[in-house]
Amino acid sequence: MVFVIGSGHLCGMLADRYDFMRLSLNFPEFEFKIQESEGKLSIFDSLRKKYLILTPEEWVRQHMICFLVRHRDYPKGLFSLEKEVMYNSLQKRFDILVFDRDGSPFLLIECKAPEVNLSKKTVEQVAIYNKTIGAAYMGISNGKQHLFLKYNPNAKKYDQISNLPQFRL
Repeated sequence: MVFVIGSGHLCGMLADRYDFMRLSLNFPEFEFKIQESEGKLSIFDSLRKKYLILTPEEWVRQHMICFLVRHRDYPKGLFSLEKEVMYNSLQKRFDILVFDRDGSPFLLIECKAPEVNLSKKTVEQVAIYNKTIGAAYMGISNGKQHLFLKYNPNAKKYDQISNLPQFRL
C-alpha cells in the first residue's frame, strides 16, 4: 500500500511507532510518498528514486532535501546522499553532500533524529567528516533546529552563519 501524507500527519495503527512524524519540524509543509509493508513504513527518496526505511533521521533528511531543492533551488543532480568517507582508517557515512557546479564539495549536512539535541559533539561529528571532504559550508539539523557553519581558512576554524548558504548558479 502506498499513500501520500504531509509532514506531521499520520493515523492508524502505526502512529505510536512513528510518533516522530507528528512533531512540528522547522521546515515548510511537504508531502511524501509513504509505503507500508509488513508493519513497517518506507519513504520515497526522490533523488535516489527508491523507498527507504522510515526512521526519525530519514524523516529529517527527506525534509532537508525537499527544502534545499524546492525552496533554495539546489540542483538535484549535484547531491550525494549517505556515502562512505574514510577518516583515520575508520569508515564513516555522511548524510547529504551538495557539490558546486565545478564538482567541488559545497555543503555537507548531517541529519539527526528530532529528539537528538544539537551539541558540540554533533557539530564535531560533521567537522570530522568534513576534514576528508573539504566542503566550504557545513550544516547540522534535527529538523527542529538547524545550524550552519562556514570554514574560515585564515583562522582555520568554522564560523556560525545565520542562514543556509545560497547556492551559486
